[in-house]
Amino acid sequence: MKKVICFIALLFSPACLLAQTEEALVKKCIESYIEGTSYNKPDSIEKAFYPEASLFLSNKDKELWIVPASEYAKWFKKDNQGQFNGRIGRVISIDVYNNIASAKAEILIPGKKMEFIDLFLLKKLQGEWKIISKSASSLSTNKSGQNILFIVSNTDHYGKSTIAAGNSFSEIVNAYNTFKTEGYTVDFVSPEGGSIPLAYINTSDTLQKQYLFDPDFMYALKNTKKPNEIDSKNYKAVHYIGGGSAMYDVPENKEIQTIALKVYEENKGIISSVCHGTAGIVNLKTNDGNYLVAGKKISGYPDSFEKQDGEYFKYFPFLIQKTIEERGGIFKFSARNVSHVETDGRIVTGQNFQSSSGVALKIIELINNAKNE
Repeated sequence: MKKVICFIALLFSPACLLAQTEEALVKKCIESYIEGTSYNKPDSIEKAFYPEASLFLSNKDKELWIVPASEYAKWFKKDNQGQFNGRIGRVISIDVYNNIASAKAEILIPGKKMEFIDLFLLKKLQGEWKIISKSASSLSTNKSGQNILFIVSNTDHYGKSTIAAGNSFSEIVNAYNTFKTEGYTVDFVSPEGGSIPLAYINTSDTLQKQYLFDPDFMYALKNTKKPNEIDSKNYKAVHYIGGGSAMYDVPENKEIQTIALKVYEENKGIISSVCHGTAGIVNLKTNDGNYLVAGKKISGYPDSFEKQDGEYFKYFPFLIQKTIEERGGIFKFSARNVSHVETDGRIVTGQNFQSSSGVALKIIELINNAKNE
């Protein structure tokens, strides 16, 4: 118990909180660069760079092409300043040590099927973070710039018990890899933002092992977005991840409910879930005041599959199947350890982690069908 208390004290120590604040400031600097290069704003680019900074690039004539930051900013001085130019950028990772930092960003140009990776070195000068150098490289890509939002939980115990709970790593990985392979970008949101607990990690599984040791992927799980950082207009679908954590915080979180319903009703997007992640959709109500699940075929982890004599079960806030049926849903499932996916309009749900890839593939199919209509 003392170790846990010490860990919590360390996590919220002034040094740790200071590091988190500095990381946010570094991110703000990189985002100024991204905004400037995506919307032809040279002032934003110049603001991000130290005046004497250089970019280490390459072109068809030079393997190493050194460009002063001041000259680079002029590349974006066009008549259409402030207009989107087709570049989609996002911060992938940040590492801060005292007054220096490194960062990585992805820049997509879907129209040219190009992906750039930018690597930055930053230094805090006169109290402000500045990029002092940047290098970049590019490859062709199938990334489309379309985004899927994974909804995860910060809860690390079953209710008020001491029984550990987590988000299903296998469900995250199986769906994430399916979307990534098809050119989609996945973001993560949780009620509190930041790091999330993980469960059901199997390092003997090749795919899980691959992602467990992928620093950019794990950075995303350590730095999930808060609901107020999410712009629902950017997403084609939301996907609720399962695991014991999914039973808590997420189902009653109003901000996440609003995001999901805006994607569904305003974007004509998809709401999806898998296993215990289906707990996240039971409270959703559409604009007509009806429950989302009413009259819909829904899958998730069945009540009869729970260990109802298990200690963890005593702390369940509600039963998924029972609640869905009480609210007019038609709950469907198959035998244990068998993939089972239900699709009803723009709602896609799966029974277990074995269904994760199937749910993702169905979402992609629906998105592609909508494009062709």
